[in-house]
Amino acid sequence: MRTLFFLLSFASVLLLLSACSSLDEKEDDETKDWSASRLYDAARTELNDENYNAAIDYYEKVETRYPFGQFAQQALLESTYAHYRDGETEAAIAAADRFIKLYPRHPNIDYAYYLKGLANFDRDFGFFQRYMRTDRSQRDQAAALQSLNDFSELVKLYPDSRYTEDARQRMAYLRNNIAEYDVHVARYYIKRGAYSAAVNRGIGVVENYPQTAAVSNALAVMLIGYTMLDMSDLADGSRRVLQLNYPDHPVLKREISKKSDTGKERKVWLQFWE
Repeated sequence: MRTLFFLLSFASVLLLLSACSSLDEKEDDETKDWSASRLYDAARTELNDENYNAAIDYYEKVETRYPFGQFAQQALLESTYAHYRDGETEAAIAAADRFIKLYPRHPNIDYAYYLKGLANFDRDFGFFQRYMRTDRSQRDQAAALQSLNDFSELVKLYPDSRYTEDARQRMAYLRNNIAEYDVHVARYYIKRGAYSAAVNRGIGVVENYPQTAAVSNALAVMLIGYTMLDMSDLADGSRRVLQLNYPDHPVLKREISKKSDTGKERKVWLQFWE
């Protein structure tokens, strides 16, 4: 019983000390009497000096203490940028989504869409990928697809935005990467004999990303897949389109037949993937 009483007393003391500590911290906060404009100005100073964590802290105080008015709106938008520049892509996306939801008629709403697209563009692209040469088209494309959607929405809703041209250029880059990724997946399927799955990937590239460089290999996938599936009419159609648009494609220089499915001959016409 004494032990239980001691433990309860000790816990009460800890809670009291914690509460006192919190009160002391609030009393020691030099910004407690600052106006919204002063907090915002401090945040902008830290942002300009690239002290993003400090800037975010000030922006959060603006939102918490002065939740209504232009300072709170601008604080949320600029904290989105601060999170993005600090590499906190998930926090930047969440802040952008919150801004879009709360202030859909804000004059700078286009910037929120743009920042969201940028954050998704860089999402899951860590230190080694940033500073070492890597092929982004071979990475999972979930974030790329979301970024493409974000930029597409910006271009659709705000075609005259100052950010639209850059968004279009990034969209072209993303489409190429996504199409190349689908071709990589199709290559995987071809090598493992999953010809129907490979054909479907190839069709997807041709239909969804017709202006990308990956279309030639997508048509080659369809040619090989249809041939191996004994779908001669569709294989001939794929060959004609490939010959018409990409007459020098390496797969056209090899004789493809069903018997190539095994042995050394199969390796010969798969070499163009390497």
